Amino acid sequence: MPGLLTAGLPERVAGLSIDRQCAGGLDAILLARALVDSGAADIVLAGGVESTSRRPLRYQTDPDGGPPVPYDQAPFTPWPDRDPSMAAAAAALGERLHISRARGEAWATDSHAKAMADPSVEIVPLLGVTRDPFARRLTPALLARAPVVAGDVTAATAAVAADGAAICLVVSERVARGRGLALVAGVTLGADPEEPGLAPLAAIRRIWGGEALQMVEIMEAYAVQAIAVVDEAGIDPRIVNPGGGALARGHPIGASGAILAVRLFHGLRQGRGLAAIASAGGIGTALLLDSAPGKE
Repeated sequence: MPGLLTAGLPERVAGLSIDRQCAGGLDAILLARALVDSGAADIVLAGGVESTSRRPLRYQTDPDGGPPVPYDQAPFTPWPDRDPSMAAAAAALGERLHISRARGEAWATDSHAKAMADPSVEIVPLLGVTRDPFARRLTPALLARAPVVAGDVTAATAAVAADGAAICLVVSERVARGRGLALVAGVTLGADPEEPGLAPLAAIRRIWGGEALQMVEIMEAYAVQAIAVVDEAGIDPRIVNPGGGALARGHPIGASGAILAVRLFHGLRQGRGLAAIASAGGIGTALLLDSAPGKE
């Protein structure tokens, strides 16, 4: 609610926050659609925001009265042996699917190159920041000396946690009057918490029947995770993340899903587009957008 008041919205506008980790931004859009479809609202602002640089310090209390213990990743399952760190899960996924470090580095290099060549402007100038600071030319020398995070996952093939926000306006057909993109379908499903990187597959398969897609935005928390989803879903990699993904632009967790939708909105000129994201704990969200005349 403080953000809505700061943005100058009237006090009668009630805010609602959700927590689905990486999937939160897309899930907020799907919730907005449900509110519109139900008739509860005609216009909903939905999206996500993350301030990694200002995140609070977190401590876990000891039920036996000991001192609080700092932690970084909250438990995502009740089973510690089935609750891997995201990096360890990505490394294990790559090993199981035989996705090599070299292939992950090639994907990351391509993501950075596309981000640097992308002429679109998606950054609102703020405090002198006018572009993503992470995109760069990844050379073999840089890739070779990138610190190993886990297994074949390195700092070059893992997205950088970042600050960011994205917002979408979701409206009823009465308000849209043929403008914008049609949200054709969307779903969030649970999957194996030990392989969170593959969680979007079930959601993608639920809403996409293999028809032609013109553009796809897939979350790149790790190169191996993006490769695995594209491979297993049977998506043409040539239409994936045309302006680069999170490996080159950063991963503001709470905003990343909404960022995918915003990029899809601005990049989809005709036909149908897909956005999908994985979340810790084995949650996957996907949505389909369809272009319409006069979307601007």
